[in-house]
Amino acid sequence: MTITVLRETVVITRFLSKISIAENDCWEWMGGIGSRGYGGFWNGRKVVYAHRFAYEMIKGGIPEELEIDHLCRNHSCVNPNHLEAVLHRENCNRGVASEVNRNRQLAITHCPQGHPYNKQNTYICPSGKRHCRICRRVADKRFRSHGRIKHNRLVAEGRLKNGNSME
Repeated sequence: MTITVLRETVVITRFLSKISIAENDCWEWMGGIGSRGYGGFWNGRKVVYAHRFAYEMIKGGIPEELEIDHLCRNHSCVNPNHLEAVLHRENCNRGVASEVNRNRQLAITHCPQGHPYNKQNTYICPSGKRHCRICRRVADKRFRSHGRIKHNRLVAEGRLKNGNSME
């Protein structure tokens, strides 16, 4: 057995000794935990995230453009079956933060002008953002009015011929 293989075996054995298997099949990291709830592990060269170490040990390398998502939503879990390599956007969409933001938005029941966000008065644009129909109507009216004022000014200045074509 070469020294490298022996060293890797020692590192893996030390890693496995810091895991406790929970009833929900999470492999709870019992080693050091950072402020954001992720485990840290000395791999013999540097401190790495424990869940990334577990993923790479069992499933292989993580492509540079991907990050590890905890499918179980438990940051201290290192079970490779609970981890998936995904794009950052996908990880954010799946995460608790998007649910918190969605709930925060749903808790807002009226627009800034005090109109209710209800079925009749709420427009949901393709991005998912809500808009008050009453406020939108007022803004559209103001915009159209501004356009008429500009049109009338151009006619008065003689810059529009027959009211609709430029000279």
